[in-house]
Amino acid sequence: MTRIIAGQYGGRRIQAPKGDGTRPTSDRVREALFSSLESELGGFDGVRVLDLFAGSGALGIEALSRGAEHAVFVEANTQAASVIKRNLSELGAPGVVERSKAERWVEDGDRDTFDLVFVDPPYALPTDAVAGLVAAVNESFGDADTLFVVERSTRDPFVWPEGVEGLRSKKYGETTLWYGRAAVRSLA
Repeated sequence: MTRIIAGQYGGRRIQAPKGDGTRPTSDRVREALFSSLESELGGFDGVRVLDLFAGSGALGIEALSRGAEHAVFVEANTQAASVIKRNLSELGAPGVVERSKAERWVEDGDRDTFDLVFVDPPYALPTDAVAGLVAAVNESFGDADTLFVVERSTRDPFVWPEGVEGLRSKKYGETTLWYGRAAVRSLA
Protein backbone atom coordinates (compact mmCIF):
# COMPACT_ATOMS: atom_id res chain seq x y z
CA MET A 1 0.00 0.00 0.00
CA THR A 2 1.04 3.55 -0.72
CA ARG A 3 0.18 6.56 1.43
CA ILE A 4 -0.90 9.96 0.11
CA ILE A 5 1.45 12.43 1.82
CA ALA A 6 -0.51 15.70 2.13
CA GLY A 7 -3.57 17.67 1.11
CA GLN A 8 -7.22 16.68 0.94
CA TYR A 9 -6.43 12.94 0.85
CA GLY A 10 -3.32 13.16 3.05
CA GLY A 11 -2.75 10.07 5.19
CA ARG A 12 -5.12 7.93 3.13
CA ARG A 13 -3.76 4.74 1.64
CA ILE A 14 -4.15 3.68 -1.96
CA GLN A 15 -3.67 0.29 -3.57
CA ALA A 16 -0.74 -0.56 -5.82
CA PRO A 17 -1.01 -3.19 -8.55
CA LYS A 18 0.06 -6.66 -7.44
CA GLY A 19 3.29 -8.14 -8.73
CA ASP A 20 6.46 -6.52 -9.94
CA GLY A 21 5.03 -5.01 -13.14
CA THR A 22 4.93 -1.56 -11.57
CA ARG A 23 7.40 0.25 -9.34
CA PRO A 24 5.55 2.73 -7.11
CA THR A 25 7.53 5.86 -6.22
CA SER A 26 8.44 5.53 -2.55
CA ASP A 27 6.77 7.78 0.02
CA ARG A 28 10.14 9.41 0.80
CA VAL A 29 10.83 10.28 -2.85
CA ARG A 30 7.25 11.49 -3.42
CA GLU A 31 7.44 13.72 -0.34
CA ALA A 32 10.67 15.32 -1.58
CA LEU A 33 9.30 15.60 -5.12
CA PHE A 34 6.14 17.39 -4.03
CA SER A 35 7.99 19.73 -1.69
CA SER A 36 10.13 20.75 -4.66
CA LEU A 37 7.11 21.08 -6.96
CA GLU A 38 5.25 23.19 -4.40
CA SER A 39 7.93 25.85 -4.57
CA GLU A 40 8.44 25.50 -8.36
CA LEU A 41 4.74 25.82 -9.18
CA GLY A 42 3.76 28.14 -6.33
CA GLY A 43 1.08 25.64 -5.30
CA PHE A 44 -1.16 23.22 -7.17
CA ASP A 45 -4.40 25.20 -7.47
CA GLY A 46 -5.67 24.97 -11.03
CA VAL A 47 -2.77 22.79 -12.21
CA ARG A 48 -3.51 20.28 -15.00
CA VAL A 49 -1.53 17.05 -14.61
CA LEU A 50 -0.53 14.29 -17.03
CA ASP A 51 0.73 11.10 -15.33
CA LEU A 52 2.35 8.82 -17.95
CA PHE A 53 3.11 5.21 -16.97
CA ALA A 54 0.82 5.93 -14.01
CA GLY A 55 1.10 2.57 -12.17
CA SER A 56 -0.98 3.07 -9.01
CA GLY A 57 -1.69 6.70 -9.89
CA ALA A 58 0.13 7.89 -6.75
CA LEU A 59 1.85 10.86 -8.42
CA GLY A 60 -1.28 12.22 -10.08
CA ILE A 61 -3.43 11.51 -7.01
CA GLU A 62 -0.90 13.31 -4.79
CA ALA A 63 -1.18 16.35 -7.10
CA LEU A 64 -5.01 16.18 -6.97
CA SER A 65 -4.86 15.90 -3.19
CA ARG A 66 -2.85 19.13 -3.09
CA GLY A 67 -5.33 21.05 -5.25
CA ALA A 68 -4.61 20.18 -8.89
CA GLU A 69 -7.65 20.87 -11.06
CA HIS A 70 -7.45 17.87 -13.37
CA ALA A 71 -5.35 14.74 -13.91
CA VAL A 72 -5.08 12.28 -16.77
CA PHE A 73 -3.56 8.91 -15.90
CA VAL A 74 -2.12 6.93 -18.82
CA GLU A 75 -1.39 3.28 -18.08
CA ALA A 76 -1.08 0.33 -20.50
CA ASN A 77 -1.46 -2.46 -17.94
CA THR A 78 -5.12 -3.47 -17.52
CA GLN A 79 -4.74 -4.42 -13.85
CA ALA A 80 -2.90 -1.19 -13.01
CA ALA A 81 -5.49 0.94 -14.85
CA SER A 82 -8.24 -0.78 -12.83
CA VAL A 83 -6.34 -0.08 -9.60
CA ILE A 84 -6.08 3.62 -10.50
CA LYS A 85 -9.83 3.77 -11.21
CA ARG A 86 -10.55 2.07 -7.88
CA ASN A 87 -8.18 4.43 -6.03
CA LEU A 88 -9.85 7.49 -7.58
CA SER A 89 -13.31 6.14 -6.80
CA GLU A 90 -12.51 5.28 -3.18
CA LEU A 91 -11.03 8.74 -2.59
CA GLY A 92 -13.77 10.53 -4.52
CA ALA A 93 -10.99 12.14 -6.57
CA PRO A 94 -11.48 13.52 -10.08
CA GLY A 95 -9.38 12.11 -12.86
CA VAL A 96 -9.46 10.36 -16.20
CA VAL A 97 -7.81 6.97 -16.66
CA GLU A 98 -6.65 6.14 -20.19
CA ARG A 99 -5.70 2.49 -20.71
CA SER A 100 -3.14 2.86 -23.44
CA LYS A 101 0.56 2.68 -24.10
CA ALA A 102 1.99 6.12 -23.34
CA GLU A 103 3.51 6.46 -26.80
CA ARG A 104 0.21 5.63 -28.52
CA TRP A 105 -1.79 7.95 -26.27
CA VAL A 106 0.58 10.83 -26.96
CA GLU A 107 0.17 10.22 -30.70
CA ASP A 108 -3.62 9.87 -30.56
CA GLY A 109 -4.67 11.77 -27.42
CA ASP A 110 -6.80 14.89 -27.36
CA ARG A 111 -4.90 18.13 -27.41
CA ASP A 112 -5.31 19.62 -23.94
CA THR A 113 -2.25 21.28 -22.50
CA PHE A 114 -0.77 20.30 -19.16
CA ASP A 115 1.05 22.32 -16.54
CA LEU A 116 2.78 19.32 -14.96
CA VAL A 117 3.83 16.09 -16.65
CA PHE A 118 5.12 13.03 -14.78
CA VAL A 119 7.06 10.51 -16.87
CA ASP A 120 7.87 7.42 -14.78
CA PRO A 121 8.47 4.60 -17.29
CA PRO A 122 9.86 1.16 -16.56
CA TYR A 123 13.59 1.49 -15.99
CA ALA A 124 14.15 -0.93 -18.89
CA LEU A 125 12.78 1.62 -21.39
CA PRO A 126 15.83 3.10 -23.14
CA THR A 127 16.72 6.68 -22.27
CA ASP A 128 16.45 7.76 -25.93
CA ALA A 129 12.87 6.48 -26.03
CA VAL A 130 12.02 8.39 -22.84
CA ALA A 131 13.54 11.60 -24.25
CA GLY A 132 11.59 11.08 -27.50
CA LEU A 133 8.37 10.68 -25.54
CA VAL A 134 9.07 13.87 -23.56
CA ALA A 135 9.70 15.72 -26.85
CA ALA A 136 6.40 14.45 -28.29
CA VAL A 137 4.47 15.43 -25.14
CA ASN A 138 6.08 18.86 -25.18
CA GLU A 139 5.17 19.36 -28.83
CA SER A 140 1.56 18.18 -28.51
CA PHE A 141 0.53 19.00 -24.94
CA GLY A 142 3.01 21.50 -23.54
CA ASP A 143 3.06 25.24 -23.31
CA ALA A 144 5.78 27.70 -22.29
CA ASP A 145 5.40 26.87 -18.59
CA THR A 146 4.94 23.10 -18.67
CA LEU A 147 7.04 21.44 -15.98
CA PHE A 148 8.29 17.89 -16.59
CA VAL A 149 9.46 15.39 -13.98
CA VAL A 150 11.17 12.25 -15.25
CA GLU A 151 11.94 9.38 -12.86
CA ARG A 152 14.71 7.01 -13.92
CA SER A 153 17.26 4.66 -12.44
CA THR A 154 20.28 6.50 -11.11
CA ARG A 155 22.38 4.26 -13.38
CA ASP A 156 20.69 5.68 -16.50
CA PRO A 157 21.58 9.32 -17.05
CA PHE A 158 18.86 11.34 -18.72
CA VAL A 159 19.34 14.04 -21.35
CA TRP A 160 16.47 16.43 -22.08
CA PRO A 161 15.35 16.69 -25.70
CA GLU A 162 15.48 19.91 -27.63
CA GLY A 163 12.66 22.19 -26.53
CA VAL A 164 12.90 21.28 -22.84
CA GLU A 165 15.37 23.02 -20.54
CA GLY A 166 16.83 20.89 -17.77
CA LEU A 167 16.44 22.56 -14.38
CA ARG A 168 18.04 20.10 -11.95
CA SER A 169 18.20 16.48 -10.88
CA LYS A 170 18.11 14.87 -7.46
CA LYS A 171 19.25 11.36 -6.52
CA TYR A 172 17.46 9.18 -3.98
CA GLY A 173 19.47 5.96 -3.86
CA GLU A 174 18.59 3.95 -6.99
CA THR A 175 16.10 6.60 -8.16
CA THR A 176 16.86 9.96 -9.76
CA LEU A 177 14.32 12.66 -10.53
CA TRP A 178 15.03 15.04 -13.41
CA TYR A 179 13.14 18.34 -13.54
CA GLY A 180 12.74 20.27 -16.80
CA ARG A 181 10.65 23.09 -18.20
CA ALA A 182 9.36 23.63 -21.72
CA ALA A 183 11.52 26.23 -23.43
CA VAL A 184 9.89 29.45 -24.57
CA ARG A 185 8.60 28.95 -28.11
CA SER A 186 9.21 31.50 -30.82
CA LEU A 187 6.22 33.03 -32.59
CA ALA A 188 7.31 31.94 -36.07
